[in-house]
Amino acid sequence: MFLADALGLDFLNSIATPVDTPVDWLPDGNGLLSWLAQSGLVPETVLAVVRETAMPGELDSVAAQARGLREWFRGFVEARKGRPLAADALHYLLPLNRVLERDEGFAQLVARDVARDGEGLELRSLRRWRSPDSLLLPIAEAMARLVCEEDFTQVKACEGPACTLMFVDHTRGHARRWCSMAICGNRAKQAAHRHRVKQRSGGQGAG
Repeated sequence: MFLADALGLDFLNSIATPVDTPVDWLPDGNGLLSWLAQSGLVPETVLAVVRETAMPGELDSVAAQARGLREWFRGFVEARKGRPLAADALHYLLPLNRVLERDEGFAQLVARDVARDGEGLELRSLRRWRSPDSLLLPIAEAMARLVCEEDFTQVKACEGPACTLMFVDHTRGHARRWCSMAICGNRAKQAAHRHRVKQRSGGQGAG
């Protein structure tokens, strides 16, 4: 369900009702690892090492922390979506800063990706993945980027009646209404068609 155009919101969308029944993609440690792999937030090599070295129950504990962080951040976003984010929001983001300050990041010179950037060197930000808890760091960074880089006036909830997904509207006219035209947009078109057919049938019957 990577439909939000912002990974911070995609993380909130890791629990959703895509059809009729709510689905949580972070039910346990394996679910968290799978979501992180699909999002590209953590390298596959790191995930493999964490999976092999984690103590029993440790990844499930981190997944529980991730779910707690998700629901806290959902409350923050839902209360502020659709309007500019004011500076006083910083006070409410202290839990996010507490996660971010755990980071053991460092910079290192590495060779560029020749196919993408050509020959040369670049300075790349890396981190030490000392424990499974460190898996929360790139999630927290994605949340922070949403807060700092996106226009909160364009953070929207899908208009589907039962849909819980959110997204950033990056369309030219800011007219996006649905999480996906293939899902809720198509449902809305079908409902509108049924309504028109019913109206025509009713009008013919009255005549």
